[in-house]
Amino acid sequence: MEERDLKLHQRRQQRRRNELIVKCIISLLVLIVVVLAVILIKDVAVPQLTGKNKREPRNYLEQLQGSSMSAVGQVGDGTGSSPAAVGTEAELIAKADRMAMQYDYDGAIAYLKSAEGYTASQNLQNAVAGYENTKSGCSAYPLDQITHVFFHTMIKDNSKAFDGDSKEGGYNQVMTTMSEFEGIMQSMYEKGYVMVSLHDMCTVNSDGTVTRGEIRLPPGKTPFVLSQDDVSYYHYMDGDGFAQKLIVDENGDVKNTYIEDDGSISVGDYDMVPWIDTFVKEHPDFSYHGHKGIIALTGYEGVLGYRTDEVYRTKEAGRVTEYQQKFLNEHPDFDEAAWQKEVTEAQKVAEAMKANGWEFASHTWGHISPQATGIDGVMKDTDRWLNNVATVVGDTDVIIFAFGADIGGWQPYTSDNPYFSYLKEKGFNIYCNVDSSKNWVQFGDNYMRQGRRNLDGYRMYYNPEMLSDLFDVSSVWDNARPTPVPEM
Repeated sequence: MEERDLKLHQRRQQRRRNELIVKCIISLLVLIVVVLAVILIKDVAVPQLTGKNKREPRNYLEQLQGSSMSAVGQVGDGTGSSPAAVGTEAELIAKADRMAMQYDYDGAIAYLKSAEGYTASQNLQNAVAGYENTKSGCSAYPLDQITHVFFHTMIKDNSKAFDGDSKEGGYNQVMTTMSEFEGIMQSMYEKGYVMVSLHDMCTVNSDGTVTRGEIRLPPGKTPFVLSQDDVSYYHYMDGDGFAQKLIVDENGDVKNTYIEDDGSISVGDYDMVPWIDTFVKEHPDFSYHGHKGIIALTGYEGVLGYRTDEVYRTKEAGRVTEYQQKFLNEHPDFDEAAWQKEVTEAQKVAEAMKANGWEFASHTWGHISPQATGIDGVMKDTDRWLNNVATVVGDTDVIIFAFGADIGGWQPYTSDNPYFSYLKEKGFNIYCNVDSSKNWVQFGDNYMRQGRRNLDGYRMYYNPEMLSDLFDVSSVWDNARPTPVPEM
């Protein structure tokens, strides 16, 4: 080979060796980048729970998905059972994180530990460690210090409720406007209040005895019970700025309908139930184990805005009221089939509510004061509630007395009290009256009692200082409310 060709050949070989070296270096650099990326992603997705990098479990979902908690959906029914752990690590942690945000740490831990790949997943194990760490900082809240607040149906349109007619005074006294309600709930949330169930406060045993429950919360959290009376959307409220009824919309959510001035129907959060549902989707830590409020229902004009009482079907002479007769005159085709449709629709709403954390209570069928009515009247009224309301919304062991009444004084109930003996026999274990004090709870061997605080126009106007632990009245007061509020 000539010298010129030899040099050319050598240069070509050197070039190939250089290219190979460059390729190796590039491949090595790519490998290093990939390894570093994996390490970085792992550190971000599941932070270590020791030392200065320790973080609360609620951060996991945001780190893994970068999306709103509301997209996860409701998890945890307070029963202590855990749904089957199926899904990707991110999905599993997101669902468990929702439980932990609602203080069901045991449920979150059991759920992740039931996942098939738990023992091989450092991510799942780290999440469980975080929940266990947060749980260890919780303590049992004193049950006799738990407050119970209640509302009536909310006013959606102030101009119609406060229009100067004969019903304005009553609305002004006992109703709350939607803007006031929103302000109250926002204030209580910011103060660390958390909705709990009456059944979190006590356990009813198979022999009928009642024992104290236990509510464990992190520091800075305060449990409270929420209830609402008369969610029947009575006939007398028609045209006065209140919602029409509750429905289940196309997304499976419970919402209100509202009749506009032109007769069209709007759908939205126009009362307590749908508003709380929406708020808890955005703020799941406002709910203990997924629990919401208790709806105390009468039955004489139906429930939840549906005309489900038997009188609409039987049209029994002597029992049809003036308002009911007006409704029947306006709906001459309201027959047995129409009544059954109302019952079916109301049952659908009630089931959706219960699945989403709501409970029901008796408010007596006819909105009666028991002792003023007499024991025979209470028996007849209770039978009507069980036959016309429990058949729609399901059984309950809670009775919330109308008019803030009770079946006895402050002393404990005994078997010598005929009202208590009868109601206990009918399955009622929890009894609520109205008490303006911050908290009043009484445990008997076979019952629990709790006083409730009215957050309405009367209380806000005359006793704002009594509500300062919950909210500042001046910051939520609706200036559309006429003053002075009529005295009781």
